[in-house]
Amino acid sequence: MVEVSHDAMANAIRFLSADAVEKAKSGHPGLPMGAADFATVLFRDVLKFDAADASWPDRDRFVLSAGHGSMLLYSLIYLTGIGGADSLKISDLQAFRQLGSRTPGHPEVEVGHTPGIETTTGPLGQGLATAVGMALAERMLAAEFGDVVDHHTYVLASDGDLMEGISQEAIAIAGHLKLARLIVLYDDNGISIDGKTSLSDSVDQLMRFRSAGWRALRIDGHDPKAILSALEEAKRADQPTLIACRTTIGYGLPTRAGTNKAHGEAPGAAEIAGARAALNWPYPPFEVPDDILSVWRKAGTRGAPARAKWRTTLDALAPDRRAEYDRRLRGDLPAGFAAAVDAYKRQLATDAPEMATRKSGEAALKVLAPVVPELVTGSADLTGSTNTLVPATREITPDDMSGRYIHWGIREHGMVAACNGMALHGGFIPSGASFMCFTDYARPAIRLSALMGAHVVHVFTHESIGLGEDGPTHQPVEQLASLRAMPNLLLFRPADAVETVECWQAALTMRHSPSILALTRQNLPALRKVHVADNLCALGAYEISPAQGKAAVSIFASGSEVSIAVAAQKLLADKNVAARVVSVPCTELFFKQDDAYRAKILGDARVRVGVEAAVRQGWDALIGDGPFIGMTTFGASGPYKQLYEHFGITAAKVAEAALARLNA
Repeated sequence: MVEVSHDAMANAIRFLSADAVEKAKSGHPGLPMGAADFATVLFRDVLKFDAADASWPDRDRFVLSAGHGSMLLYSLIYLTGIGGADSLKISDLQAFRQLGSRTPGHPEVEVGHTPGIETTTGPLGQGLATAVGMALAERMLAAEFGDVVDHHTYVLASDGDLMEGISQEAIAIAGHLKLARLIVLYDDNGISIDGKTSLSDSVDQLMRFRSAGWRALRIDGHDPKAILSALEEAKRADQPTLIACRTTIGYGLPTRAGTNKAHGEAPGAAEIAGARAALNWPYPPFEVPDDILSVWRKAGTRGAPARAKWRTTLDALAPDRRAEYDRRLRGDLPAGFAAAVDAYKRQLATDAPEMATRKSGEAALKVLAPVVPELVTGSADLTGSTNTLVPATREITPDDMSGRYIHWGIREHGMVAACNGMALHGGFIPSGASFMCFTDYARPAIRLSALMGAHVVHVFTHESIGLGEDGPTHQPVEQLASLRAMPNLLLFRPADAVETVECWQAALTMRHSPSILALTRQNLPALRKVHVADNLCALGAYEISPAQGKAAVSIFASGSEVSIAVAAQKLLADKNVAARVVSVPCTELFFKQDDAYRAKILGDARVRVGVEAAVRQGWDALIGDGPFIGMTTFGASGPYKQLYEHFGITAAKVAEAALARLNA
């Protein structure tokens, strides 16, 4: 048998990548050509995976954080055969960046799409931060289930990943938590789109990572022996590791190698021909000789014995632990979940507590967390304000991963991205918490979780001017509308304690959508005082207070303003005007209901009024051109009741607006 050299294996990556970019006339050939050597060593010699089972739970995770270099990963998936019969074909590589292709412009997670893709990476830094969550999930799951969980998380990061601010949040979290099974391969090529990275950056990345509690070293990224040695050392380390791999971007291109011209442009036929000559690759585009492909496919089967050993370990688990492990990995909720919610709703209907929905959320968590052991909560240094730490979610520490509460520090962006990673890893439903206004800090990671359909449930409190004295910087007047505009994100704004637990129930049940619970700082009265078994909030909107007689006015409101709407209903009744009140905890779910239900809830009243302590955007779909009682400016600092009066968000103003429209 002819021996296949390392160079031949790496060149297979280089030319599949370059040929795909050239055919598409779009893409980034530089990274795959430069990183091919250390990617070859990782997949051939180190990474624990079995190509026959792309979703094997105990596989090592590989995250291409530098998602613009996606052809590197697509080439590796094809060469190793990840996914078996469903693996990428040459025809898929030839369809790179085309509509409907399984090889889009950046790696994307999508049900039934490309095997071997662990997470969507496009915005730089997101992959690295998501990988922190994967590595954390591995350690937490291992603390619970033992040796059946035993794998590493590898990241390929670029200069751009390390320049983005989220990277600092991510590496600080990983270093503090001593996530030693997280290994980052930094493609240290010194080039960005504009030119040399020295144009804009002079950070010593090794010192930066070391200061955050990492091991950090630099190697020749084209030396297979140095690469393998560094990876083996990293696997034995007791800290996360950064391996800065000095590489030449566009390695092999005769005039563009080592320049920004290799970064984001198709090389051109002459440049690729020159690279073929220089690297001794005489084969036509998209052709990999059988001997080279055979060695790559053999590398894809290297993990089969490890998977078989893992299966033996799994089978040795006690039956109850095995059943729990399997349930957690499937993503099914526990059998007692619905009964616990129903019993708690019955209690709330009787007790009718008046409390802030952040406190209602805490009370709901005290009921839900014990029966949903996969629910992990945490906060960006606002535990006492967001009320997400309960007895069942004991705090984790760097030396004890057996808890379920994570102190993320003042790092909203890193928190949300890491929660995405935990959800993608499997075994957990993660939930981070902060103030609603700080969703702006985390928005790119929230957007990716929506795009991927990651099952993450966030708690964002202080959701309106109702937070009062902290002032307009903290009062989120536009965030509700902007988040509702995001596809596949469920924004819940409950009106009382019953709605809060129903929103939690709906969020935990919606497995392919992330959710946000927007909760109040100020106390709210109990509105749901009669037990209803069905989850009304899961319908998105429902009639919470019917009209006495035929309704002339429909008042639509969410969250803290539902009680204002109910008070306005009484004022209108005093003037012999029948009004009905519709609570709208989740507009996204309402618009998913059938036509008949939507028509019933919208009703046929002459006037529709909307009430929310936020901007109007998004409400026209419910109220048409009806009056809206809300915000048109930023907020102000002061006691919250004074703020509602100052901005005219009162029952009297709602009734006045309804009467004015009726009499127009």
